[in-house]
Amino acid sequence: MRVFGIAEIKAAAALLREGGVLAYPTEGVYGLGCDPDNREAFEKIFALKRRPPEQGVLLIAASIGQVKDWIGDAPEAAWQRARAAWPGAHTFIFPRSARVPEWVAGGHPGIALRVTAHAPSTALCRAFGGPIVSTSANRHGEPPARSVSDIRAIFGDEPDGALDAPLGGLDRPTPITDAVSGAIIRA
Repeated sequence: MRVFGIAEIKAAAALLREGGVLAYPTEGVYGLGCDPDNREAFEKIFALKRRPPEQGVLLIAASIGQVKDWIGDAPEAAWQRARAAWPGAHTFIFPRSARVPEWVAGGHPGIALRVTAHAPSTALCRAFGGPIVSTSANRHGEPPARSVSDIRAIFGDEPDGALDAPLGGLDRPTPITDAVSGAIIRA
């Protein structure tokens, strides 16, 4: 596993574009990420996590522009909810567009998206040029990693790379809200 410093963000993004799986810090925990259009990389994440693929994942992005094409027909109220919290540590589930690969949604009608304000994650998405998969870096049902040393303890050298940068200060994963109904999915 190659460890990248924040100054090597372009190299970390290149690893994603080449089909690699990258462990990276988010607002509260380390995530495992890949190019959401790369099914092989996506399947590697699920194998690492030992998680059933029908659960789907969320995508993290640097701007609303990076996720707009992933969102289907959503009422203005849904957009207003998201705009009020983004960029920030809040995930919203929107109706998904036809652009969303089945494996990302896990068979769900929606797509979970977050436009983050976390500087390392934002820089990674900008360098990548779009949203990336973000699922907690852990084996299914176990606590998520909070450092590169945790990544090594959980996965050894199985991920292709890790971005060694600070977490965003939250003590748990971000809240999730249904953008259309306003229902809280995860507090």
